[in-house]
Amino acid sequence: MKNIISILWNNSLKPHKESVLLFDSTAAASEIALMLNGQWDGCNGVIIAKCDEVAVNTAAKLKITTWCYQGTSKAVLERVTADEILRRYAIGERHFINANLRCVVLASVKLSEINLSYAKLSLIDLSQANLSKADLTAADLSQANLSGADLISAYLMRANLKGADLQQASLRGANLSSANLSEVNLTGADLRGANLALADLRGANFHLCNLTGANLTGAKLIESDLAFAIQ
Repeated sequence: MKNIISILWNNSLKPHKESVLLFDSTAAASEIALMLNGQWDGCNGVIIAKCDEVAVNTAAKLKITTWCYQGTSKAVLERVTADEILRRYAIGERHFINANLRCVVLASVKLSEINLSYAKLSLIDLSQANLSKADLTAADLSQANLSGADLISAYLMRANLKGADLQQASLRGANLSSANLSEVNLTGADLRGANLALADLRGANFHLCNLTGANLTGAKLIESDLAFAIQ
């Protein structure tokens, strides 16, 4: 009996894990933070001590918005169109965490410093786009067209780029640690100073790819694939 009381007492003293909720707009997040007595992160996230999903759903319905938990394996936010993301970017919004942009065409656009972490970007066309310093942490970019894209100093940790087209892309100083780059086309790409530690590079095409100063510590690759790379 004493042990049970002790366990209950200790559990009651432990801090409850906070929940981070993501909404499909910054305005909705700001207003719902007030409604739920939560903390608005200045973007599209709300931090609350204890998540009551009934209350969250009620608030979301009132504000005509959708939401999901940060880092959820499957985003439930509404699909964002190319026009919508460009409009919101033009007025200063940069945070589109968990957004669904699958198959969207955004070729040759400027989206530098945008936050698309955990976003669904498979089959997206970002060819020739300016994504310098963009946050693409854990984003799904499988089979994406990133040919000629400017990804200088971009954050791509744990991103899924399997089968993506990165021909002639500039990835100087980009962080690709633990990213999935298997079967990626890196022909002519610039990866000088990039961090590829623990990345999966098996089956990637490195023809004329510049890897000078790149960190390949622990990377999974076939040595012969680097035969035509610049090192």
